[in-house]
Order: sequence, then structure tokens, then C-alpha cells
Amino acid sequence: MNAKHSGSCLCGTVKFSVSGDFDAFFLCHCSRCRKDTGSAHGANLFSGTARIDWIAGHDRISLFQVPHSQHVRSFCSVCGSALPSMQMDGALLVVPAGSLDSAIAMRPDAHIFAGSRAAWDWNLAEIPAFEALPVAGPKGDDQ
Repeated sequence: MNAKHSGSCLCGTVKFSVSGDFDAFFLCHCSRCRKDTGSAHGANLFSGTARIDWIAGHDRISLFQVPHSQHVRSFCSVCGSALPSMQMDGALLVVPAGSLDSAIAMRPDAHIFAGSRAAWDWNLAEIPAFEALPVAGPKGDDQ
């Protein structure tokens, strides 16, 4: 199957499409992915065969590579949203799952670098879940 997905950044400046299938979906807990996302883990889709086409905002994409590493982060220079990047000398497309606007049928394959988990990242399924912000905003508005 040759899937097609669309995606964009938070502000909508950068838009892209991905043609092809994803080979893997990992939740990465390494310290670099936690810094990239400001969260418990990165959620990235990987493909060695899919093709990315930049529809808009290609000139607004910034790239940062951690010195002396293969860790690359691509992001919108306007809003800072994580964006797809070609890695390993163009052999691997890495797509942040949250950057996709279209639904994907696959679930994560695994947690990786789990030994690097944040100290607070345990038994998260046991804490309460809310459909929206449980406390009203500063003026009582919904977020």
C-alpha cells in the first residue's frame, strides 16, 4: 500500500505531504528527544522509502544538529513546531507524528531509550484524564 499523508506546523506556514509507508513508529525517551519536545518523549515515524514534498514554507524550515551526533531536529522558524527531516545522508525520513494533519492507522511499535525516561514518567495511565483543561483559563475562557 502506498499511503499519502499531509502535515503542517502549528502556524500553518510550512505544509508538506508524505507519499509512502512508514516502517516504524517509536516513542523515544532519550534526553535529546525530551529536550526537542519539552515532553516525556518524541513520537516519530520512520521510513526508508517514503517521499516528502514541501507544499509551502520550505524557506521557513530550520535545521539543528547536535554537534558530534546524528541527532537532527527540523522545525518551523516562525512557530517552532517540529517538522520532518531527512537523516542518515538522505536514507531515512523521520516525521514527528504530531506534525501530521491526516490520521495514521499504525500505533507506536515500541518505547526506545526507556532507560533514559524522565523521573516523573511512570504509570501515567493511572492519573486522571480530562477531555479539556480541567481549570478555566484566566478569563474563564476555554483553551
